Amino acid sequence: MAQVEYHATLSSTNDRAKQCAAEGTASLPLLIVADEQTSGRGRGSNRWWTGKGSLACSLLLDFDDPASDRRRSALVALAAAAAITETVSPLLPSHTVGLHWPNDVFAEGRKLAGVLVEGLRDRRLVVGIGLNVNNSLREAPPTVEKTATTLFELTGIAHDRTKVLVAILERLAGALREMISRPEQIAARANAVCLQHGQTLTIQTGRRRVCGRCRGIAADGALLLDTPEGREKLYSGVVLR
Repeated sequence: MAQVEYHATLSSTNDRAKQCAAEGTASLPLLIVADEQTSGRGRGSNRWWTGKGSLACSLLLDFDDPASDRRRSALVALAAAAAITETVSPLLPSHTVGLHWPNDVFAEGRKLAGVLVEGLRDRRLVVGIGLNVNNSLREAPPTVEKTATTLFELTGIAHDRTKVLVAILERLAGALREMISRPEQIAARANAVCLQHGQTLTIQTGRRRVCGRCRGIAADGALLLDTPEGREKLYSGVVLR
């Protein structure tokens, strides 16, 4: 069972989790939950807006997996995104919900949730989750308002954030246990809910831009793209379009 640390306001739950890891005093796994983040982070230089009524948390855990760090981080991010998708889909029975590789959840073509996985020393991981639950996008920055959505705005009803969080964590815990012996099952679950199948995607990976038709998610968590040069497997990157 995870230890829980709650904050009304916090700069970033991921940063707080890394601080606890550096101090070495935390009993793991440790869950950091905040009602508001003032400097929530996404992948790269992206920022995650945390409006009032949303869900922001980070899980600090030991995860001893024999896979490479690159493969491990990719699969954990997919496991978390799949856990979110599987949790919120029953709440949105009349809406299209699914995963956008590498770490986002979309509903009706708009971003509903994001995941940020950061590897630390000694094989520890920080798994950050941001989910738009009861927040209103009228309070969001214009760029977020145009591209995001929330459970409340899709359903018109308020949702119990604690129940939603517990359901996500239960699914994620099961996936992480399964990942040790059957990592391909995690990728299969993510592939089943991936919304990008058949789409032409442009991915920024390091200094390269790769364009191709998405053929789903491979057994090791890589994105499969059919490009003019042949099929490529990408383990990380930013989807430009």
